[in-house]
Amino acid sequence: MTTVRGLEPRALNLIRDVLSRHPAVTGAILFGSRAKGTARPASDVDLALEGVNTPLEAEEIAGELEELPLPYRFDVQALSAIRHAALREHIERVGVRILG
Repeated sequence: MTTVRGLEPRALNLIRDVLSRHPAVTGAILFGSRAKGTARPASDVDLALEGVNTPLEAEEIAGELEELPLPYRFDVQALSAIRHAALREHIERVGVRILG
């Protein structure tokens, strides 16, 4: 199991459970402060999803993640829809694969 400095194992398991219920999701990459290990208690959970093709699909999954009994906000993006080169580079550089 992947160890993530910014998320406790229970939270990681709950997130994976939600993601695995979506057949379109072929992978998930945690990025941002939680991937870098610099998260503060109020930091959100940034996820880039593989297999999800539209921002709307990502938003629907984010809504499900928000319903989890966790003290986090979620910023979920379809990796294929990210056009900002600096963000894509950041995900490639610091991203931690949590699914797939």
